[in-house]
Amino acid sequence: MERENPSALKKLLPLAGALAVAGTAVLLNRSTYAGEPLPTVAHVDLKRYQGTWYEIARLPLYWENKCDANVTATYTLRPDGKVTVLNQCLKKDGSETASTGTAEVATRDGSNAKLKVSFFWPFKGDYWILSLDSDYCWALVGTPNLKSLWVLSRMPQLDATILDRLLDQARQLGFDTEKLIYTRQTSAR
Repeated sequence: MERENPSALKKLLPLAGALAVAGTAVLLNRSTYAGEPLPTVAHVDLKRYQGTWYEIARLPLYWENKCDANVTATYTLRPDGKVTVLNQCLKKDGSETASTGTAEVATRDGSNAKLKVSFFWPFKGDYWILSLDSDYCWALVGTPNLKSLWVLSRMPQLDATILDRLLDQARQLGFDTEKLIYTRQTSAR
């Protein structure tokens, strides 16, 4: 009988671990929406999408835990077609904090509805526009793994009827809306 070579097995363990992590990441990034990819809007005009958006609600994110109020995202279209992203919020101690990143269109289908956002190179996260007002007054944004969700508005407040409709859409897509954090927007900015 042939004996296993322990040193050869030790060399394969890191590769097996990396493959397991990669496989898990692929599985976690799949949407549970009826077994289909998470649907997005048909088209986003990035020129109209740029500007400041107020966060109305979000699913918990560790990097937003420091935010107590006045969470905004400001998008600025760059000449190279990418988008500068400026996230700002007011911390519990009353001080402001901000982080700047870059977004780029993730698909070549012309929809501009799926973006990749990076705040720390080389890491990129999904930013999919799931619903968008025809006048670009509100948006529902999420990730295909259903872990992140944002309700955004051009105004600090959003009509309750519209919010309910967006939350219903998010639930139907498989997002856990029971865990939503509703952002406190004040006029202090």
